[in-house]
Amino acid sequence: MDSAELVERGTILRATVGSTVHGLHHGGQDDRDEMAVFVEPPEYLLGLARARGIKGGLYGFEHYVERTQPEGVRSGPGDLDLVAYSLRKYMRLALKGHPTILLLLFVPEELIETKTILGDELRSLAPAILSRRAGRGYLGYLHGQKERLLGVRGQKRVNRPELVEAHGYDTKYAMHAARLGYQGLELLETGRVTLPMSEPERSRVMAIRTGERTLDEAIEEIDEVERRLGEALERTSLPAAPDRTTVDRFLVDAHRRAWGW
Repeated sequence: MDSAELVERGTILRATVGSTVHGLHHGGQDDRDEMAVFVEPPEYLLGLARARGIKGGLYGFEHYVERTQPEGVRSGPGDLDLVAYSLRKYMRLALKGHPTILLLLFVPEELIETKTILGDELRSLAPAILSRRAGRGYLGYLHGQKERLLGVRGQKRVNRPELVEAHGYDTKYAMHAARLGYQGLELLETGRVTLPMSEPERSRVMAIRTGERTLDEAIEEIDEVERRLGEALERTSLPAAPDRTTVDRFLVDAHRRAWGW
């Protein structure tokens, strides 16, 4: 059985992510970003079995990628970009507050492709997973994207030359920096993320994507929401750290049930 079949057989949750889930898709230009969580077969977790990774090495079976385009080729409209994580790896990333990883906890039902009983239980575990670490995750990702947009961290991100030519900067990249700020604010203030984004924040972020804002205006908005996010992190009612005891209990039980043990 190849990796794709192992992932499909073990999947407990799979859903649309990317611009579509945020309500920020535009004119049929977006690819199909999906994320899945699967339970590894016991021989990959407890035994010696290994899966071949993207770069050819043999690894524990924690991460799987399926793309319409070859690796290194930019995806086009309608192309599939699926990233699947083992349940244990997904949980490690979620507990660190990785913004993209946390999306699966809040994706609306109509954008969920697969959800088993275990997948439903995973989503209901959000209160145990979320903590101030998530707020720091959103703040860190926002700041990093802003610095790369300005070219002050590493190489300036110019993956979309057509946007740079049309608007003077990569408007989609800037859009996601602002989006991270607004969603991080909501998470810290309410303990959840509304998907698609609510108004008026969605329209403000979309105006950046469509080039209605100059680069200076976009950076000004990103700076402001970054400031507000930092303040919210100081006053949030979210706990300082996730509830690892509850998470561990779920992980052990989920694997036993998935394997029939």
